[in-house]
Amino acid sequence: MYKHIIWDFDGTLFDTYPVMAKVFKELLREKGIEEPLEEILKQMKVSASSALRYYEKKYQIGKEFVTEYKKRKRESEFELSKPFEGIEEICKYIHSTNRKNYILTHRGDSTIELLKIYDLHSYFSDFITSKQGFERKPSPDAIYYLINKYNMNHSEAIMIGDRDLDLLSGKNAGISTCYFTDGNEKNDNADFIINNFQQLYTIL
Repeated sequence: MYKHIIWDFDGTLFDTYPVMAKVFKELLREKGIEEPLEEILKQMKVSASSALRYYEKKYQIGKEFVTEYKKRKRESEFELSKPFEGIEEICKYIHSTNRKNYILTHRGDSTIELLKIYDLHSYFSDFITSKQGFERKPSPDAIYYLINKYNMNHSEAIMIGDRDLDLLSGKNAGISTCYFTDGNEKNDNADFIINNFQQLYTIL
C-alpha cells in the first residue's frame, strides 16, 4: 500500500495547460505572430519555462512579453483553471484513510491559492513549490527532502505526474511512479499508467 502520494500540479491535479496555451497564443497574435494552439500546448507540456525559451528563440520575444504573459496567465487561471474530474474524491479518500498527499511543482504561491479556491488545501500535508528553491525536476532533491522529513519508506511512496520530468524525479529518488495521460501512450519511466483518476483506487 502506498502511504505517501506525491502529486505534480499542472496537467496532473489541475487542467491548466489549455489556459496557459490560450493566453500565450493571444499574446503572440497581438504581436502579429500566428502559432497553432496544438503546438503551444505541446511545448507547454514539456514545461512552461521550456516553452518560453523555445518561443524566445523562435520569435525573439523579450522580457516584456514574458512578464505580460505571466501577468495575464495568473489573472486567467484563477477564473478558468479547474481540478481534473475525480481529483477531489481521490485526494479526500487518501486523506481519510490516514495517508498523506503532497505537492511537488515548479509554480509558486498560485498553487496554494488554487487549492484553497477549490477546497482541496486541507487534503495535503506539504507543498513543495518554487519558493523552497530546490533544483527543478527531474532532480530528486525535493523528493529526498519529503522522504527524510516524513520518514518515508521508499516502497510506500509514489510520484504521480503527466510528464517525463515528473516520473524521472520519482525514479531518481527510488520511489514508484504513475503516469497520467489523456491518451493511451506508453511510458518507460512509469510503473503505472492511468487516463482517469478512478483507476488510482486499484493502485493505491
